[in-house]
Amino acid sequence: MTEIIQETLNRIQAIDLRDLKIAQERLDSLTKPPGSLGRLEEFARRYAAIKGVDSPTVRRKAVFVFAADHGIAEEGVSAYPAEVTPQMVLNFLNGGAAINVLARHVGAEVQVVDMGVNFDFAGCPNLIHKKIAPGTRNMSREPAMTRRQAEEALQAGIELAMQWAEQETDIFATGDMGIGNSTSAAAIMSVHAKKTPRQVTGRGTGIDDAALEKKIALIERTIQINRPNPEDPLDVLAKIGGFEIAAIAGFILGAAASRTPIVIDGLISGAAAVSACKMNPAVRDYIFPSHKSQEPGHDVFFQILQCTPLFDFGMRLGEGTGAVLAMGILESSVRIYNEMATFAEAQVASHNIQADDEEYLPG
Repeated sequence: MTEIIQETLNRIQAIDLRDLKIAQERLDSLTKPPGSLGRLEEFARRYAAIKGVDSPTVRRKAVFVFAADHGIAEEGVSAYPAEVTPQMVLNFLNGGAAINVLARHVGAEVQVVDMGVNFDFAGCPNLIHKKIAPGTRNMSREPAMTRRQAEEALQAGIELAMQWAEQETDIFATGDMGIGNSTSAAAIMSVHAKKTPRQVTGRGTGIDDAALEKKIALIERTIQINRPNPEDPLDVLAKIGGFEIAAIAGFILGAAASRTPIVIDGLISGAAAVSACKMNPAVRDYIFPSHKSQEPGHDVFFQILQCTPLFDFGMRLGEGTGAVLAMGILESSVRIYNEMATFAEAQVASHNIQADDEEYLPG
């Protein structure tokens, strides 16, 4: 690994249990029965422990949509052609996609990152240019990328998270765009969960039964040919991942190293999050789940991180749409923590309870 990647991994520390306990004591002092706000309290407790228990801030929110093309798309694993990737990137930049609408609703900025789209975006000033190559190679025939390329993508994500955290961004969300990327994500989940491709592979953009069988067979062949090492998450990303998936993994690492909460979207972001947690398990403390995707491979994210989805709307779009919806809920929990009156302030009689330390651990 590069020096920057290793330094980032070394910086990531688990949340202090004492801070979680202090945050819970603050929540228990508010004018409500203890625990009555359910997961809002879980989110507020963890957010405060990450950002500071005295007065955690939400100054700026941003969702990063990482885009790249995949060589495996030439095998017909998607209902849409590869040309859709650059077309959707331009749609994001023009503010016309679902992620733009939902981000505007919650007050989050949308940042679009070209990690490896097979298109020349010269003259697009609002696009973050990080292109490593015009798409990965066809992983069903050879490794998707070199190890060095995977490191470049990982490092690009780290640097973006660090840069934006320094600019007072308090909550990140992850998003993706790349025709064929649900195939890569399913392959990653298969390897890390030790499940068969059939168990983790879904219809992605809405492929029919015949295309689904082909997709499963291609993932089986991909894993057999490339033999990714589950004990080396960078090897997995390089052999069967995508530039945007590796960049999201790096972005998650950078967020954790800079103590910035990060809300995770669906299958693609989930595969990146699993990869990041395999590199340093303490990353889990900084990750907030959003929705449950219809893609079966997304279950691996919840199993490995030992968390549960915040909601299930039957979504499978990607782009960060589920994450920005959850971002609004996370901010709501912080407002409860900061703005709700305590029993003493409101002169309301309180009911004091004592809880075991285990109750304060991240959920």
